[in-house]
Amino acid sequence: MRNHYLLVITIALLMAACSTKYKNPHIEIQTSKGDIEVELYPDQAPKTVAAFLSYVKRNYYNNSSFYRVLNDENQPSNAPKAELIQGGMYKSNPKVHDTLTGIPHETTQQTHIQHKKGVISLARLAPGTATSEFFICLADQPGFDFGGENNPDKQGYAAFGKVIKGMDIVQKIYNQPESDQSFDPPVAIYNIVQL
Repeated sequence: MRNHYLLVITIALLMAACSTKYKNPHIEIQTSKGDIEVELYPDQAPKTVAAFLSYVKRNYYNNSSFYRVLNDENQPSNAPKAELIQGGMYKSNPKVHDTLTGIPHETTQQTHIQHKKGVISLARLAPGTATSEFFICLADQPGFDFGGENNPDKQGYAAFGKVIKGMDIVQKIYNQPESDQSFDPPVAIYNIVQL
């Protein structure tokens, strides 16, 4: 009987160890200013999350950076304002970045993930051109949603997750010295890992 009890306990412990830690995938953006934990939403933005996680698993973000910031002072006075930090491997690993295929655009109308404070989204030019570059909103940005005024094509950006730990680090990065929308110097991203 005792062996049966030990077997049941061992199986239960193994099952607990093998189960996923979270319902949705979590990533950690490891930066020189501290770590940022982000929950991703594959049920709502499956193509975006799958592509992003594939880059994470390939270590594409190893030694990348946050290199761009938008704030009240560095945007034209007649433009819709945005508050965000942008990062990725565009500047640190252009050889890989330039080989990536655009991800099919998942609008906020499809995903229902609005650009609220802490939301992570893909940077892009035209719809379907987004790849590895991402930004984190410092405030609610309705102009980035489908139909919003921050993009002439009104398709918005592809939001796919939200910061759940480390918004103080996001704010610290946002407050770093910048020149003409570029951090000076860029803020190091040591890596992005899945938790």
